[in-house]
Amino acid sequence: MNGLIAATYAPMHEDTSLNLDIIPEYGKFLKTNGVKGAFINGSTGDFTSLTVGERKEIANAWGENKPEGFFVINHVGDTSLEVAKDLARHSAENKIDGIAVLAPYYFRLSDIHKLVAYCKEIAACAPNLPFYYYHIPVLTGANFSMAEFLELATPQIPNLAGIKFTNNNLIDYKYAKDFNNGSASILFGFDEIFLASLPFGADGWVGSTYNHLAPLYLAILEAFNNGDHALAATLQAKSMKFVDVLNAKGGFNGAAKSFMKVLGVDCGPSRFPHVTLSEAQLKEAKLELETLGIMSHTAKV
Repeated sequence: MNGLIAATYAPMHEDTSLNLDIIPEYGKFLKTNGVKGAFINGSTGDFTSLTVGERKEIANAWGENKPEGFFVINHVGDTSLEVAKDLARHSAENKIDGIAVLAPYYFRLSDIHKLVAYCKEIAACAPNLPFYYYHIPVLTGANFSMAEFLELATPQIPNLAGIKFTNNNLIDYKYAKDFNNGSASILFGFDEIFLASLPFGADGWVGSTYNHLAPLYLAILEAFNNGDHALAATLQAKSMKFVDVLNAKGGFNGAAKSFMKVLGVDCGPSRFPHVTLSEAQLKEAKLELETLGIMSHTAKV
């Protein structure tokens, strides 16, 4: 599992009930724009605002409707270990290609050994699926060394595939990437510094802006590989500005979900506490992005 992996939104009707019918179109849109897979039910997918049943429905819909050659990683983490284990078992029984789990985020873990034990129990519920630890310490508070996590977890979790690394600590990323001669898949998860991951040999990335800007990131990768670092940096700055513009509309998560409508895939409104942009706000955001020269780099239906 490598290349660009989009952290997908939970598509909804205007009343905020799930709109699962759009998922076949959504998957085709992503694949057409060079995205290799979907990371579903994660932070971008507002898993904390969904019921357990809804998370299962989303997993079922993606499993049944993913494009050919497209893979789906289902995030199954929860504050309840039993819920996470149930979601892992459900993934194993359906057409999901891998699972991921973040650390408990209410009663936060202060011991990396507890984190390994937590992951071990969940991974064991889907032993035939690749298991990824979802490292996002800004939200979970579990700010442990990922190289140490790999050292402790690898002997205990047979299906441990790697880490979704959503942190801007590039030193820790490099050590995790180099663990055991690069045996683990370390999926870089900080879109705004995508370029910084390339000298370290990154070959897999998970992020929300790959929904909107996959062509831009592929152009960054091409420029870097061609030795045109100035162009790569200029393009990376555009992705930063994209986040800034939408974040200023009341918060990136909701605004970026709303903006999918501009690109031809209407993912609907967001649930509390995220915003849903009005037509006027979407028009304003599009104009700002056009002025910055970003709209020409967006994904197309």
